[in-house]
Amino acid sequence: MRISRRASIAMLATLAAASLIGCGKKEEAAPAPAPAAATAPAPAADPLKVAFVYVGPVGDAGWTFAHDSGRKAVEAKFGDKVKTTFVENVPESAADAERVFRQLATDGNKLIFGTSFGFMEAMLKVAKEFPDVKFEHATGFKTADNLAQYDVRTYEGAYLAGVVAGKTSKTGKLGVVASVPIPEVIRNIDAFTLGARSINPKATTRVVWVNKWFDPGKEREAATTLIGQGVDVLMQNTDSAAVVQTAQEKGVHAFGWDSDMTSFGPKAHLAASMNNWGVYYIARVQAVLDGTWKSGTSWNGIKENGIDLGAFNPDVPADVKALIEERKKGIADGSAPIWKGPIKDNTGKEVVAKDAVADDGFLHGIKFYVEGVDGKVPG
Repeated sequence: MRISRRASIAMLATLAAASLIGCGKKEEAAPAPAPAAATAPAPAADPLKVAFVYVGPVGDAGWTFAHDSGRKAVEAKFGDKVKTTFVENVPESAADAERVFRQLATDGNKLIFGTSFGFMEAMLKVAKEFPDVKFEHATGFKTADNLAQYDVRTYEGAYLAGVVAGKTSKTGKLGVVASVPIPEVIRNIDAFTLGARSINPKATTRVVWVNKWFDPGKEREAATTLIGQGVDVLMQNTDSAAVVQTAQEKGVHAFGWDSDMTSFGPKAHLAASMNNWGVYYIARVQAVLDGTWKSGTSWNGIKENGIDLGAFNPDVPADVKALIEERKKGIADGSAPIWKGPIKDNTGKEVVAKDAVADDGFLHGIKFYVEGVDGKVPG
């Protein structure tokens, strides 16, 4: 039987289909797994925002300058882990200070340093409003759960300056341009006098109060008054370099206070009591970063590298510098305490008994002049 061409093609197609069915379905290869998504880098932690509030201008010498040097030490230590800011020339009046501290807390600063005694009450009030913010107050005496207190032992620098003054003064008449009559300042006047009288028991100290921390005009006027009374070595507990400048102009000697003030009176400047706030600021920032910050009090001195007497005039004799190093060592290791009796006030009353050593509680409450200081403490 003859098969047509069309039928042949149809038959071949049927056989081909049957052949494929007989062989079964061919297993397909499993699809390749999708590449794992790349792990996104963890977002960088926001820097800790740290603020500093200053009572005076930063300038290039003095109290506020020294604190700002400490702020810069924090930046150098922690880099982009912190972001610092500062507000200068903040009045100590409650309304002004509260406004500044409140704004800094509102702006996200988690650690705020207030660097003047008069900020204490304002900081206490604002600290209650921002319990998640850490506050630190310099030179005061009140604390709270989130408010700590800190200071440096400025009286140690004052005492050492007094030793140099006792060695340097030709008249034995010393002078202090003083700011505000609180225990901190009175203590420095007394320590300066104790240091001078440890060298020259007949040395005396006269004081002029300006009742401000920073007022170059009044500081200059006070220094001029003291020089007119025969004083030939000046110390200050004020913030500007006006005292050193006046000493330079009048041909007497003076000490830099809180920082090196040599550049303001190279001939007059004997040495400087210098505050190293960076030691404390770095430690407290680290504590916040570590989550170990706690309230409390701190009072760093020579032992902790919180203060030093340095930046000596080249004309200060080598034996005087050696004596200062010896006294520093005795203060640091406790073998030669500054406040060891007998110590009398300037009315003749014994305030520290023979061989007794005044404790910090006594020092924080000093409101009297020691023997050798003329006049009365302002009421």
